[in-house]
Amino acid sequence: MADLRILITGAAGRMGRTLIRAISESPGLVLAGAVERVGAPELGEDAGILAGVRPMGVQVAGDPMALITKSDAIIDFSSPEASVGFAAAAAEKKIVHVIGTTGLSATDEQKIEAAARHTVIIKSGNMSLGVNLLAALTKRVAKALGEDYDIEILEIHHNQKVDAPSGTALLLGRAAAEGRGTDFDKHKVSGRDGHTGARKAGSIGFAALRGGSVVGDHSVIFAGPAERIELVHRAEDRMVFARGALAAAKWGKGKKPGLYSMLDVLGLSDV
Repeated sequence: MADLRILITGAAGRMGRTLIRAISESPGLVLAGAVERVGAPELGEDAGILAGVRPMGVQVAGDPMALITKSDAIIDFSSPEASVGFAAAAAEKKIVHVIGTTGLSATDEQKIEAAARHTVIIKSGNMSLGVNLLAALTKRVAKALGEDYDIEILEIHHNQKVDAPSGTALLLGRAAAEGRGTDFDKHKVSGRDGHTGARKAGSIGFAALRGGSVVGDHSVIFAGPAERIELVHRAEDRMVFARGALAAAKWGKGKKPGLYSMLDVLGLSDV
């Protein structure tokens, strides 16, 4: 079987470098290209050296289009605007697009859904196996306990993260709402401050902390009468996200066009 050729966007970022390292350690995968924004100081550097591994003979480039034509998949942890553009390009070239970008607007989501009618797009607020198992558990527990138990989601990330709540926290909140059979957008509560009044029944609350170099901690708290259940995941290394994204790219090769999630990749979509 031919090696899977992967294009990495945001190659100079934390996840981009981690993905390049992961590809260098993975038989059957080849780095087809590494892309950064126009004007980035890393342009022209060898992607392997940039990622702290052996030279890979792939220079970081600012123009992705020539690289897309010789790639089987794009793995994309970039910005919402860039991800929408990559989704359109992936749809045109009929290659797999794995999206780990967070902070997407409703309009961005609609454009990605439209692109997924023409190619395989796998999108998740978190690519790790553990987090997606946590989402499946959250859905099951929310369904079992019902609205007698208040749901609060707490997350902490490094001080450079620009969106809040995190994409993972929102993923967990949606899983909880799905378990309850309620509308997530109508029950989401974040940014409490001042005299907010008593907590409304059925709310799904969020709290976001930022500091230091924390990779990502998430807790789903079910607070009921005289007891509390907590489901917790702590990411200790970004490599867990990279391995999940690579697994998604391999899974997506040969699948029918559509918008998929990591639950589909892991066989948990029916949980």
